[in-house]
Amino acid sequence: MALTPELYDTPASRLDSFVTQWLQPSRDWKEEVLEAVRMVQKFLREEHFEGEHGLDQEARVLKVVKVGSFGNGTVLRRTSEVELVVFLSCFHSFREEARYHQAVLSLMWKKLWCCRDLLALGLENVEIVQGVPDALVFTIQTRKTAELVTVTVVPAYRALGPSVSNSQPHPEVYVSLIEAHGYPGNFSPSFSELQRNFVKHRPTKLKSLLRLVKHWYLQYVKAKCPRAALPPVYALELLTIYAWEVGAQEDESFRLDEGFATVMELLQEYKFLCIYWTKYYTFQNPLIKGFVRKQFKRDRPVILDPADPTHNVAEGYRWDIVAQRASQCLKQNCCYDDKENPVPSWTVKRARDIQVTVEQWGYSDLILRVNPYEPIKKVKEKIWQSWGCVGLQHLSFQEPGGKRQPLNSQCSLAYYGVFSNIRICLVETISPEIQVFVNHPNGGSHAYAIDPKSFILGLKQQIEDKQGLPTSQQQLEFQGQVLQDWVSLWSYGIRDSDTLILSKKKAGKFPFLPN
Repeated sequence: MALTPELYDTPASRLDSFVTQWLQPSRDWKEEVLEAVRMVQKFLREEHFEGEHGLDQEARVLKVVKVGSFGNGTVLRRTSEVELVVFLSCFHSFREEARYHQAVLSLMWKKLWCCRDLLALGLENVEIVQGVPDALVFTIQTRKTAELVTVTVVPAYRALGPSVSNSQPHPEVYVSLIEAHGYPGNFSPSFSELQRNFVKHRPTKLKSLLRLVKHWYLQYVKAKCPRAALPPVYALELLTIYAWEVGAQEDESFRLDEGFATVMELLQEYKFLCIYWTKYYTFQNPLIKGFVRKQFKRDRPVILDPADPTHNVAEGYRWDIVAQRASQCLKQNCCYDDKENPVPSWTVKRARDIQVTVEQWGYSDLILRVNPYEPIKKVKEKIWQSWGCVGLQHLSFQEPGGKRQPLNSQCSLAYYGVFSNIRICLVETISPEIQVFVNHPNGGSHAYAIDPKSFILGLKQQIEDKQGLPTSQQQLEFQGQVLQDWVSLWSYGIRDSDTLILSKKKAGKFPFLPN
């Protein structure tokens, strides 16, 4: 068997043939492996796992799904590792899966161990391996060549029902997932069919790029650092898909060398990556929206599983090692053309552009396209170009259930963890005015421009104009003190960007009147 030549010795112009000749599996070899796997699938489908080991009911196999590289069509030649997800009848919720997961694994281990002779597959090394989630792992042999194949089996709750399309599941599926409070990734196998379809239906050329990136990662990163806590291959697959979607505009006839160089450059910027998709879950449901936005505030890189919003597949790994290896790769022949010039990369931002809706009292909303890493001052320039503001611009935003926050011109939306569409408030102040925030009884807040020497009554009049609540029914508080109408903001120590609390006076109470 010929050894695969070094990728680093392969010129960029030869990468297409490198993938075809050395990375893409032959049909005969792939079919031989899958034939052995089908016997395992048949065995699992026909077996019943009797209730014991803490399981108080029979566990029937509802469905066995081939996932991972063999499932999505990106398997590398001679990579004999197959992943199976087994959906079981004893799981009726995510919580039940968490409760019975270990018991089911023990039953499956016992059944496989007892039926090794019946399988006639040279079954060996049957063990339960800890991971996210824990799985049953064993090896089998192919019939013709007796090649060893590692099979990983993970039991899962069939959250998506008997038939799975490539469209959005009902939002309640994700609501129940979030409310289960599972360890990130533990319930991902329930969404394995969506994960598979997310990659499986991509163009052949993109799958070639995925194979190339995976080969590089396995040979030049994982093989060189076997003990390091390196990210899963799935994380690099998602990063590669993102690079193609944004950089090549999903063109199917892109250059393989440019795509490869782009991925290497993105890996060096791992500290800034925030990548997600809204193909299977969106921000229409407030619980999902709030949860995903919290994910964006976590340490980057953030690469959210497109099928499981609770799982940041990039979190907790040694990306610094990957970035170092990517930097070395960009200096090799595979990233240089025939004229010894570096292969050009695509323009790919570290996060997708988002829609920013700017609201200002008395004006129609202004819609802008902004990248989260753009400085706020650039956003202000776009507002000035559209509206021609004459005063000092103050921008602020408020997330559901949170306080209104001012946006610093020297920072970016990414600094505040904002990576999805957002509404921001614009208040213009003319010296010596300040901006103050007022939290309303309904949980919302608004910003107002006012001279700090003005009376509290002047602010109440602005609130009445904007909110319709009469000044006589308003009660304002600052730092626990009720504010009186004929006292200035300055006298109470209210400064720029401070927050006041508004409540509605109870019936029978009258506004304070001076002597």
